[in-house]
Amino acid sequence: MKPLPYRLFHSSYTVTQWFKRRFTTLGIGLLICLVISAMIGIDTKQTMAYQIFAFLLSMLGIAMVWSLRFRDRFTVSRTLPKFGTVGISLQYPITIENRTHKLQIGLQISENFADPRPNRTELTKYLRSYPQKSRFVSLSVVYYRWLKLIKRNQGATTKAISLSTIASRSTAKATVELMPSRRGVIRLAGVIIARPDPLGLFNACKMVSLPQSILILPKRYQIPPFELSGARKAQSGNVSLASSVGDSEEFMSLRDYRPGDPLRRIHWKSWAKIGKPVVKEEQAEFFVRHALILDTFQSVEYSDTLEKAVSVAASFACDWQTQESLLDLMFVGESAYCFTSGRGLGNTEQMLEILASVQACQDKPFESLTSRVMERIALLSGCICVLIAWDEERKKLVRYLEGLKVPTLVLVISETEPEDRSNFSNLYWLELDKVQETLMSIST
Repeated sequence: MKPLPYRLFHSSYTVTQWFKRRFTTLGIGLLICLVISAMIGIDTKQTMAYQIFAFLLSMLGIAMVWSLRFRDRFTVSRTLPKFGTVGISLQYPITIENRTHKLQIGLQISENFADPRPNRTELTKYLRSYPQKSRFVSLSVVYYRWLKLIKRNQGATTKAISLSTIASRSTAKATVELMPSRRGVIRLAGVIIARPDPLGLFNACKMVSLPQSILILPKRYQIPPFELSGARKAQSGNVSLASSVGDSEEFMSLRDYRPGDPLRRIHWKSWAKIGKPVVKEEQAEFFVRHALILDTFQSVEYSDTLEKAVSVAASFACDWQTQESLLDLMFVGESAYCFTSGRGLGNTEQMLEILASVQACQDKPFESLTSRVMERIALLSGCICVLIAWDEERKKLVRYLEGLKVPTLVLVISETEPEDRSNFSNLYWLELDKVQETLMSIST
């Protein structure tokens, strides 16, 4: 992206936001009439339209001058919820305190998001993610993509709210509705308080700084019941891992103390009787453990396919019976990660927080995920693979799991149907634009 077009886009966004905040609907209508009257009345000898132009211009000038009188003081506070979810509107209260002796009438408030404009490097990288059909790209196409990236960076939308009259030295409360459009952190910079002039053409605006953020969790799909038949495996850990199901650490026998035995295993009553330390031997822990393997490998930073994959993984994380088993979320970002929930090691909320922050892996091979799975294969009773492509590396992982007789459910999210899918058992194609429909049609 060249510097000149970037500066042009950057400045145009500033101007556009100023117009949106300052001009009311009636004011925009006046601007349109102002332009039309200027075009018609350009020849003052043949038409009197210039008088309309002068009248409208004077009205607009009075409205703009009136806005300069808005120097009142306000204190604003908001109470954000801990989380939000993509596609589900969330509501939260906001309180405005009038710190002047004036009666405030006709105020409007709206959220001011942190600046969503990308820097030139980010924009260049984003533009390169689109396939180039020709050497030259229209500036209008680039501007459209610029606006699309800004919308994605902002991540949510809100509407302006009209307030009731606020008496001097008093407060008013309102409820703001925010609609998240992407997962991750949404940053709010402050609140804009607007007051229209008596003609209702131009808003006087006051920005109250109030930086806060909210974490937006991935969208979730409704999923049908899945069953992965897998045997319970011996697990390393402590009693909390087998607190309600599976075989807990049951007493088996007593033996003499050996250096290195933990103090919690000493049988104090027997030590008191025989005069030497003895320890309890206990049975190993057995329970079901599944892996939720998320494919994050792609050449671009963002794609709808990865977003759908994260949403599918979040759906399984929510609906899987972690009270009766362990669930390992495995993916690769800056490094290979494995997060476990269930059996007292974590909860669904924590796993959704992790999924909300998952980023694409662009600099590592798919084998880095395969090796991570191989390290833990002896502990696993079954695997759920959520893949965003279907190539030889991914086929190799599935063949490896099937070769070890590990029950595996494979979900491939893509625009086109995977080749040779009939050669793999429990492999299902989730069409990119019909993920919910194809999920509900699966039966295992």
